[in-house]
Order: sequence, then C-alpha cells, then structure tokens
Amino acid sequence: VDGSRFHEFKQRYGNTLVCGFARIHGYPVGIVANNGILFSESSLKGAHFVELCGQRGIPLIFLQNITGFMVGRDAESGGIAKDGAKLVTAVSCVPVPKFTVIIGGSHGAGNYGMCGRAYDPRFLFMWPNARISVMGGPQAADVLATIKQDQRAREGLAPMTAAEWEEFRRPILEKYETEGSPYYSTARLWDDGVIDPRDTRDVLGLCISASLNAPFPETNFGVFRM
Repeated sequence: VDGSRFHEFKQRYGNTLVCGFARIHGYPVGIVANNGILFSESSLKGAHFVELCGQRGIPLIFLQNITGFMVGRDAESGGIAKDGAKLVTAVSCVPVPKFTVIIGGSHGAGNYGMCGRAYDPRFLFMWPNARISVMGGPQAADVLATIKQDQRAREGLAPMTAAEWEEFRRPILEKYETEGSPYYSTARLWDDGVIDPRDTRDVLGLCISASLNAPFPETNFGVFRM
C-alpha cells in the first residue's frame, strides 16, 4: 500500500481476519485479508468493517487464503452460523467496487465470506500458487475414504488395508490437484487471470481506477449490530 501505511481496524479483536484502511495508487481502499480460519469474532469484525466501507463509499479488496468457517459443537453453539451469515450478507449486499485476489487456498463457505466469484467482484485474480475447491484435496479424500470404510462395515466386509486406503485416496487427490489449479480455473474464464504476485499492487491500482469511472449506488442500510 502507499507508503506502507495501513490503519488496522479492531486489531485485537477477531485476529484471524485482518481488516484496515489504506491507499493504493492514491485511492482509499478497505482491505480484508485472512489470517486463519474464520471464527464468530472475525466474522462479526469483517461484517462491521465491510458495512463501514459501504457507508463511506470506499472500494474493498479481499485477499483470500481461507479454509472456511470454524465448525464443531462449540463454534455452532457460539453462533458461527448466525455470525458467518452476517459477513456473507454484508459482502453480498455492499454496493462499492469489490476486488478479490486469491493468494493461497480458497475452500468451502469461506470463499463466499471473502467475496468469491459468486458475489460478483469487479475483478478476481489468482496467484500461481492458489488453490480453489469445495474443500482441500486431502480432506476430501479422507472424508470419502471414511464413508467407503463405513459402507464396507455395514456390508460385513473387511476394512480396507492401509494400501487399499491410499489407493482409494490417490485418484481423488489427483482430481483435486488438477481441478483446483489456478490454471484450470482461469482457462475456463472463472476469474480474470493469474497474476505475478509482484504485480498485485499495480494491477489493483489500475482496476480501482477503472471501476471508479462508473457510478455506484449509495448504501442505504446501517451497520449490522454486533
């Protein structure tokens, strides 16, 4: 960002999501970046920040490296579904120009919370090391292998050996590795291209400049209550 000046929002709260104000090529922007999995606190923080940017007419930049929202009994009883929905609602409804750069993984519902292509960012770019899929390849392979193992148990068959387990996982891992590649995605025009990480700042500056040539509606709803 310009002068490496970054004014972080709620630095000590929900620290698995980094939010803050900065300038790129002189344009004010709000930056939302992953610093781990999304918990209730980070979801609420992100929703609040996105709404503030909407009210102030500040373009938003999302830097995705996300495996998803936290799951489990404690997270669910703590309101992760409700709080995650607030973030998704804020991201989908805010009318300011949005730009997404996938700098690592983009998996599961976290893709939506961080303005994936379903929420129509003005531009969506990927780094060469990025991966995008419904979940990570190893996790998907383990889930499907576990389901297969349970099916065999119900049918009274012997459980898979370690070699059979790995043989079952191998084609799944290969499929995820191939179809989760940024080149597979960009070849199908699911994004706006794979960019050199060193060019990210200049690319975003040009995109912001282009987006501000067209008017966008004012935000007419308030900040979601925390």
